[in-house]
Amino acid sequence: MTEERDRLNATLTEMSNEMSRLQSLLKKKKTCPAGWRMFSCSCYLLSASSGSWDEGRADCRTRGGDLVVINNDDEQTFLSTFTNKETWIGLNDKETEGSWMWVDGTPLSQLLTKYWATTQPDNGGGDPRWGEEDCVHIRTYDNVLWNDLKCSASFQWVCEKDPI
Repeated sequence: MTEERDRLNATLTEMSNEMSRLQSLLKKKKTCPAGWRMFSCSCYLLSASSGSWDEGRADCRTRGGDLVVINNDDEQTFLSTFTNKETWIGLNDKETEGSWMWVDGTPLSQLLTKYWATTQPDNGGGDPRWGEEDCVHIRTYDNVLWNDLKCSASFQWVCEKDPI
């Protein structure tokens, strides 16, 4: 019984030390790398170059993030001030037409569908000139509304990642 008590005390001490270590890590100020902008609890980067949606996503992943996932109105408002050009965001319906998913695997919230531009998404409206429109960008003339477009179009993109 004494051995068991000593073992439990040692485990308790070990767990207390680990909890203290984790709490001190939480207290440290988290920051974004140079060139990234902090908003809420994420870091954002507007690409310097342009490319397809897939190229944008690959670039973001190389930088330790992914294309931006817009979770709420505040984040959407922030993004509208962040860029004045058309930019790719992390929303697509590549897997299933009409089933809009963010790059983190979450479906598009009904609360955010108000950001679609009028008549969007339309998958090209049936016009063969536009092809399949499976990727989403923020339009430039209003910087607020979204449009679906073919993924091979060339735009800048916005990356998002956790601060360090």
